[in-house]
Amino acid sequence: MKSFVVIAAAISVAIALPVVANAGHKPGHPGGGGGGGAETLSLGAAPNPIVLGRGTVLSGRLNGPNKAGRIVTLRGAPHPFTSFTNNIATTTTNAAGNYSFTRKPGLHTRYGVRVGAILSPTVTVLVRQRVSLRLSDRTPRRGQLVRFSGRSCPTHDGAVVSIQKRTSTGAWRTVRRTSLRDSSRCSVYSRRLRIYRDGTFRTVVARDADHARGFSSRRSADAHR
Repeated sequence: MKSFVVIAAAISVAIALPVVANAGHKPGHPGGGGGGGAETLSLGAAPNPIVLGRGTVLSGRLNGPNKAGRIVTLRGAPHPFTSFTNNIATTTTNAAGNYSFTRKPGLHTRYGVRVGAILSPTVTVLVRQRVSLRLSDRTPRRGQLVRFSGRSCPTHDGAVVSIQKRTSTGAWRTVRRTSLRDSSRCSVYSRRLRIYRDGTFRTVVARDADHARGFSSRRSADAHR
């Protein structure tokens, strides 16, 4: 009789244990089979920096249980970044929660996106000045004066322009400096340089508060006798 009572008690405990575990679980809690979890929203920009007039792709992903077909609103704050302008553009997340925008800011701009009450981190897209370079003679005689000229957009009158030559190690060395001058649309520069040997050159316009340093394309000079 005593053995029967012990076995019956053990069976009662085994049956009761799962009931106790389930009663202590909260619906939606991780590990309970109900899914859930906080929604997060990412944002990145590539390329960054960009040259004035070129575009950058702002993209990211909405993570969470309800990520497909959600409306994403782009916000922006150009330099001096005082406040965000809402509803610059909108798009919709795909089945994986991904989204993207393409923008061509004219100066440094901070961006953020919103999905309902969910906010992304802020990303600052830097904009380089667009700089050109022209040599008056690409095949000068040795010792000949060659005019280096070009323009920088947008206008930054008075900014320092460095004429640089590439060294044998691949580094760049400044050989002359000048300043940007006023013009009808963009700022311009001009400086003469005596060429004694072959070389590869570029010009660099100094950065300021709303634009990053601008670099021209490379130009070669082939000196001859």
